[in-house]
Amino acid sequence: MVQRTNLVEMSGVGVRRGGRWLVRGVDFTISPGEIVTLIGPNGSGKSTTAKTAIGLMKADEGTVSRKADLTIGYVPQKLAIDWTLPLSVRRLMTLTGNQPRAEIDQALEAVGIAHLADAEVQHLSGGEFQRALMARAMVRRPDLLILDEPVQGVDFSGEIELYDLIKQIRDRTGCGILLISHDLHVVMAETDTVICLNGHVCCRGAPEIVAKSPEYLQLFGARAASTLAVYSHHHDHTHLPDGRVKHADGSVTDHCHPDDGHHHDHAGEHHHHADAAPVAAHKHEDGHKGHHHAR
Repeated sequence: MVQRTNLVEMSGVGVRRGGRWLVRGVDFTISPGEIVTLIGPNGSGKSTTAKTAIGLMKADEGTVSRKADLTIGYVPQKLAIDWTLPLSVRRLMTLTGNQPRAEIDQALEAVGIAHLADAEVQHLSGGEFQRALMARAMVRRPDLLILDEPVQGVDFSGEIELYDLIKQIRDRTGCGILLISHDLHVVMAETDTVICLNGHVCCRGAPEIVAKSPEYLQLFGARAASTLAVYSHHHDHTHLPDGRVKHADGSVTDHCHPDDGHHHDHAGEHHHHADAAPVAAHKHEDGHKGHHHAR
């Protein structure tokens, strides 16, 4: 049973396709007004986990519970559009179903692109297109908003603006938000919980506010420092190329032990803050490659 305050609850969830586990042992909940960010390398199971959470994919083990009559807004990483055909922003808003014009206008106003209602989608910047997709998702007034790589292809300034917009949407509507990101270290500062996936939950915790770094503050300004945060991983095992897991004691298994702690050691590639204290569900050492923005 989902608690009254939970929009989605996943317990021991695993998804198996083509004879292999895409993701396994996933546990988390999302409540109204909560922001959860899923991070991990490509192929780690982030999108699979999100799609399973909202019912687009079926779990092969574990349980997924959702609030009755849960309304979902989904902003995909990619949208199949024939860019050679004329398509206005207003028309984009109605591709998945007709909506009253007043509600479309209200949604576009809320994301700051009301002036682009009649603009051709193919002429939008990356940030403007993301705002249009958010408006399209928000016009249904969802309880839960899923954002798959919302800042991909957006420059640094646009990234800050989009994260600020996501915070405003959360504050104004009270919806829960599930963010998916390939950036393993820099996340939205307003995130309540970061969950690192690599076929399973490697670790979880709260991000560390970037504003603690005077150098970052001086370089990018107070707005960026209050919008972005650093997440420090804690894993103690290595994922081998064949999918097996090598543990700190040298043993090799097909998957992580349920009682493992996880401590990520990035071999000096990234400088973690020693005072970070994520709430680690597991710990292991993993060779994730960080995706840094050119800032």
